Amino acid sequence: MDQTNPASIAVASGRLRTAAPSYRRRLLEALGWGGLMAFSALASLYLRNGLLTSHLPALIIVYFLGGAFAWPLALPLARRLARGHGPEARFAAFFLALSLGTVAMTAFVFAMDYRWFYARWHAPFATLIWAFQFAFTSASAVYQFAILGLGLFLPLGLVGLTAVSLYLARRAN
Repeated sequence: MDQTNPASIAVASGRLRTAAPSYRRRLLEALGWGGLMAFSALASLYLRNGLLTSHLPALIIVYFLGGAFAWPLALPLARRLARGHGPEARFAAFFLALSLGTVAMTAFVFAMDYRWFYARWHAPFATLIWAFQFAFTSASAVYQFAILGLGLFLPLGLVGLTAVSLYLARRAN
């Protein structure tokens, strides 16, 4: 019969808890990153035209959700890429993963919002015409985001990305 030492299980589970960040911390970090991206879009809109847009709440929500959804996907990838490397490589891994992940996820959220708006004029779900409409509507939304939406990450998003990447690169060993 196999006997397990309860003390070793407690020590192992304690090590596991300290090695992996808590879900609460991950959630707060994701909300903070989403808030930073939303604030970046808000500041950029203010600098461009004094917030004179009829879609301000929707834009802020899209940028917030893009940042918040990107954090839990990009951070583990960046940590994996940064593991065992020097500080410069760790910075590059965090910078690249967070920037690409945030842009991709924000473009995805924008495309789904775009698709939801045009869905009322599309063919029924799961038909061949629907598939073409879904693909081309999403592609045009991502293109429109690339042309018009990427600028809303500047200038504050870039500054925040650099600061957060530096912080994470120093913290990760």
